Amino acid sequence: MRLRVTEVGPRDGLQNDPRTFTVEQRVQFIDALSEAGFAEIEAGSFVSPKAVPKMAGSGEVFSRIRRRAGTVYSALVPNERGLDDALAAKVDKVSVFLAASETLSQRNGGASIAQTLARTAPVVVRSHAAGLPVRGYISCVVQCPYEGVIDPAAVSAVAESLLEMGADEIDLGDTIGAAHPDHIERLVGEVVASTGISLDRLTLHLHDTGGRALACAERGVRLGICSFDSSAGGLGGCPYAPGAPGNLATERLLARGEELGWECGVDLAKVRKAVELLQH
Repeated sequence: MRLRVTEVGPRDGLQNDPRTFTVEQRVQFIDALSEAGFAEIEAGSFVSPKAVPKMAGSGEVFSRIRRRAGTVYSALVPNERGLDDALAAKVDKVSVFLAASETLSQRNGGASIAQTLARTAPVVVRSHAAGLPVRGYISCVVQCPYEGVIDPAAVSAVAESLLEMGADEIDLGDTIGAAHPDHIERLVGEVVASTGISLDRLTLHLHDTGGRALACAERGVRLGICSFDSSAGGLGGCPYAPGAPGNLATERLLARGEELGWECGVDLAKVRKAVELLQH
């Protein structure tokens, strides 16, 4: 099977790392990752620097990176003001984000799920008008640090709303790394049955907090999912979800892919070299 790997280390990884990296360091990291041949690199976000200070300067990052032909350079965008900055930075793709948990929605974005959807709709419309595809992230799809277990039907409801407003793909995020493979199977089955979305429009964003991210990825592949997020070095998590650190490490995903015959099109040795840049 051919997998599409989105490298989220420069955004989801670095935003929750205890260290703060300069724009120059972030540019070098992204350029090194570009050489590895990723289908997509999430290179930054256009949220308020007061909310996520480690993503400040994302516009400058986008202006300085060496863009590789064949790689999509995407960014997280919370609202229309962020979209203005993203368009000015010439991003290739926009990612919007919601939570399946009302409590996390309030803590993450200061708004209910319904309010966040209303705020997101014009971002999707304007992104499409600019010719940009839109990814819809949904966080806490299995469990929330505040509310506990999340009903798959709640996830499906958010996914359906995103699809109705025109999201091109849905990214299911196990934000605190609580999922078991059976959770993934149940969740994917519910989302597909409820929304009618095809498997090629679904992405899994797995955290390895519980040590089960690879097992969940393998179950996803068996279900027919071929798009995954991962973070070089296993960096990062969500700053608004206690216990979230530890994205699925890109190196582990690629190594397991080699063992199982998955085609990823990413150079593992070059990913490791990119991570080494952050260690100096």
